[in-house]
Amino acid sequence: MWKSRQKLTLKHFILFFKKQPPGRLIVLGFAVVILLGTVLLLLPVSIKDGVQVTFIDALFTSTSAVCVTGLIAIDVADHFTVFGQAVVAMLIQVGGLGVTSIGVGLILAAKKRVGLKGRVLVKEALNVDSFKGMVRLVKSILMTTLCFELVGAILSYIVFVQDYPPLKALGISVFHSIAAFNNSGFDILGGMRNLIPYQSDLLLNLTTCGLIIAGGLGFLVILDVVKKRSFKKLCFHSKVVITTTLLLLVIGTLLLKATEEISWLGAFFQSVSARTAGFSTYPIGSFTNAGLFTLIILMFIGASPGSTGGGIKTSTFFVLIQEVRSLFTKKHVGAFHRSITTEAISKASMISLLSVLLVCVGTFCLCILEPQFSFVQLLFEEVSAFGTVGLSTGITPDVSPAGKLVLIFTMFAGRVGTFTLLSMWVDRPAPSARYTEESIIIG
Repeated sequence: MWKSRQKLTLKHFILFFKKQPPGRLIVLGFAVVILLGTVLLLLPVSIKDGVQVTFIDALFTSTSAVCVTGLIAIDVADHFTVFGQAVVAMLIQVGGLGVTSIGVGLILAAKKRVGLKGRVLVKEALNVDSFKGMVRLVKSILMTTLCFELVGAILSYIVFVQDYPPLKALGISVFHSIAAFNNSGFDILGGMRNLIPYQSDLLLNLTTCGLIIAGGLGFLVILDVVKKRSFKKLCFHSKVVITTTLLLLVIGTLLLKATEEISWLGAFFQSVSARTAGFSTYPIGSFTNAGLFTLIILMFIGASPGSTGGGIKTSTFFVLIQEVRSLFTKKHVGAFHRSITTEAISKASMISLLSVLLVCVGTFCLCILEPQFSFVQLLFEEVSAFGTVGLSTGITPDVSPAGKLVLIFTMFAGRVGTFTLLSMWVDRPAPSARYTEESIIIG
């Protein structure tokens, strides 16, 4: 009797799973991983002796790791054991690659066939246009990630082994490489220092920047570059992403150097890191309002689609700029001898509007809950959470539990995407009937 009931429950669960739209499954997948990570971080084996980790801090850390953000309410190195730190690294890896990619990878490892539902989920998660070569794409993504993180760990080890015992230096290097490639600003150096002790180390700075940029470009762009090896032969999406990324890096570096008393290396590093990575080689709390505003803009734009980063994405920003340009020049919206579809323009506008609304509502809530902090500090914290960046002016540990819940939701929404989060409630087809169109005065 009990076994038959168990089989019936399992059957109902499978049927329920199959009926859910892709957006809802992706959101639920991330939520389940976050809750599982919270439980693991609260285990006695994860917490160091003599320190206390509350549920809200464990939930915050797990969310920040899965959403590859890097905001920390408690220092990972000072509060968690090696096991706990390994859990955080695992959560970062799962969050960066995406729950669906990891799931498909496990299915392939078990030598099972990936069904249509799995292919649909991967297509939705990576923003791919077709189902063609989906399994091969996942294999390439997993192999690309392994290669980048292996090289990053080796180069980082050369630096860290000079200050730590070999075994500990190896652990720090692997953790740092995973965090950097997945655009998550976590570190296990302790003392809430991040990479400030290494602000002049050229090798570590460039290695970290290389991993961040590669992870932020997106897997599709990386694979396209490896395959084509020529900018002219790249697809339209890759050209847009690479061009926008380079422009943002250059402009961000120049603005930070002009507004802050930091080196050129430091300005370049912070310009790269602000695009969803969250590492810092200078105390962000000491930056001027102009410097903080520059970082806020970079964090809001974020990385690229199909990458390990957040934000509204470089391609969205590019489309908006081209739309504005077309209004002044009276030319078609496009670039590189290609036109941008009306659907892409509408989606870019909607994502931007939803993102602005999310940041505004979140900042408003923080202003009510955390009146002891300035507006700039709270706006910076909210945008950092939305862009899954992890940079902070230093107020995160002092934010109240209610404020942390606001940031947790913002990080979650920023990682799964406002569009995906909204689409999880939409499981009905669009109505066939349409109303008569009529003009409306705009502006």
